[in-house]
Amino acid sequence: MMTPEAKEKKLCESLSSFGAVVVAFSGGVDSSYLAYMAHRVLGAKARSVTAISPAVSVFQRRLALDFAHRHGLNHTLVETSEMDDPSYTRNPSNRCYFCKSELYDRLEQLRRQWKAEVVMDGSNRDDREDWRPGRRAAGERKVLSPLMEADLGKEELRALSRKWGLETWDLPAMPCLSSRFPYGVTITPEKLDQVERAEEFLRGLGFLNFRVRHHENLARIEVAVDELPAILKPGVFEAIDRHLRDLGYQFVTLDMGGFRSGSLNRVLELKTD
Repeated sequence: MMTPEAKEKKLCESLSSFGAVVVAFSGGVDSSYLAYMAHRVLGAKARSVTAISPAVSVFQRRLALDFAHRHGLNHTLVETSEMDDPSYTRNPSNRCYFCKSELYDRLEQLRRQWKAEVVMDGSNRDDREDWRPGRRAAGERKVLSPLMEADLGKEELRALSRKWGLETWDLPAMPCLSSRFPYGVTITPEKLDQVERAEEFLRGLGFLNFRVRHHENLARIEVAVDELPAILKPGVFEAIDRHLRDLGYQFVTLDMGGFRSGSLNRVLELKTD
């Protein structure tokens, strides 16, 4: 068994074999670590790119910008147009395939413009175990996943990020806002904004691990089990209910199962039973 440090050394050796790379950088744990290590190895020849679209929250964009500034990354923002694709907005179970296809096509354009050798993403070993239709888009476009190739998993990446003093080491997972919609529910910029404003309100109350799931006129709140007592304090739940109703939801519910990343994928499991 290789130690995380040995895997990191393998990663650095892989990165050093390239003259210039483009890193898909969302600001989350995995892509932040990859962008940081690529910058350590290649300097300005490692170009980190963050996508901007209605499905990317202002909060997440701010995290990416702050990280890039703090660590001196060669960083670029690029607008993506997945919302113009009906195959994406219809929200099928492989929605992420269309989003990642748009992203990687834009990054490929930049790769050619900058004369870089490859496009890289932050997929890690654990991503093999989840429903990730975006991986197909990456494979079709020959996007490299050096963290996966180095056999680095999420907890190892958190530990290594902490070792390097990266403020992202303990961030919760941050999938795009479209992940709050059950498959088949049409995605629009207005609905995305509604979800973002609802989650921003909860974040302002101090909650860390949560989702606001959008079921049209119903908002279903998932909060980590250890944060449930806080949301049930007198006045807190009432304030959330009032605010989310002001945003346009007719019903606001608290999921007693607590926060589960990817909980909306359960419907896929049910269909295969």
